[in-house]
Amino acid sequence: MRASRAGAVAVYAALVLAPSALGAVQLGLIGGGAGRTSPRPWPVPPPASATIDVGATTLPLAQNSWRPWTPKDLATVNALEQQIHKHLSVVMWYADWAHRYPLRRQLEAVGARGSIPEITWEPWNSLQGGRTQPRYRLRNIIDGRFDRYIRSWAKVIAAYGKPVRLRLAQEMNGNWYPWSEQSNGNHRGQFVKAWDRVHRIFDEAGATNVKWIWSIARLPAASDLYPGPREVDMVSTTIFNGGNQLRYEPWKSFGNLIAARVARLRALAPGKPIEVSELGCAEQGGGKAAWIRALFSVLRHQPQIRSFIWYDLVKLSDWRIQSSPASVDSFRAGVDNARYR
Repeated sequence: MRASRAGAVAVYAALVLAPSALGAVQLGLIGGGAGRTSPRPWPVPPPASATIDVGATTLPLAQNSWRPWTPKDLATVNALEQQIHKHLSVVMWYADWAHRYPLRRQLEAVGARGSIPEITWEPWNSLQGGRTQPRYRLRNIIDGRFDRYIRSWAKVIAAYGKPVRLRLAQEMNGNWYPWSEQSNGNHRGQFVKAWDRVHRIFDEAGATNVKWIWSIARLPAASDLYPGPREVDMVSTTIFNGGNQLRYEPWKSFGNLIAARVARLRALAPGKPIEVSELGCAEQGGGKAAWIRALFSVLRHQPQIRSFIWYDLVKLSDWRIQSSPASVDSFRAGVDNARYR
């Protein structure tokens, strides 16, 4: 999630990467004091005929570039589970191409708790920010300048062996990231060529356990940005109901927000399952608890949506499920259903 095209870098640096104070607040408010105790994960349910994965990202996972998260940071995920009385089948975090991460350790920590790792994998230096980063032009990916780095990730993920979701170079249909064809000296047709090269390197490394997620912003997406059905396993979008705090995402129902985006994704990628990869609702500007109740009502009529990831942190607004007791109650009631895993 980025606040605006022009203000992307400032927002990311000031809010997502903001260190201790916000982290302390979040840890203190989740689960009645996750900063003081170590909440246990909610038990993994037995295999069932569930059709929708429920996931989340929390503050330490969003700050991964600034400070790589460690297994103890999953206490924030555990605490959220204790609040909603539900195991989270997907845990998502962010990783750029400029920093080193304990990738195998992170994968194993998520797998050990019975969740699927999902990584939003961003070809840029997120701490530097800005849509102009010549090092990360699409041409450099296409020409093989990142092959060694990409192969190192592919080998680690292949060795892990369990399912991993890669949400590569999200929101490419905007102009606020250096992998956009509208930015950074890139040209039309280069996004798919770069995607194909990354995908091929993973195939050569035997990383067949990867599920590739192609994720668009709320803007229209040209069909030539889509790599094709053989290169993509799931398509996705983001949904933020900003209330009266975000001028570009005013208060709208989930049904209103999702309808056009589902139609767009179905037109671009017929038959592909859909994920809402970043999902959040503000408290100010309407009734968040009622919004969440309506969310689950809409999902009953959108069978192509097979996964959603709640954006459980504070950034421009308090998107967290636990921003109020009423929101927690609504979410808990919504996922208390055999359809959700």
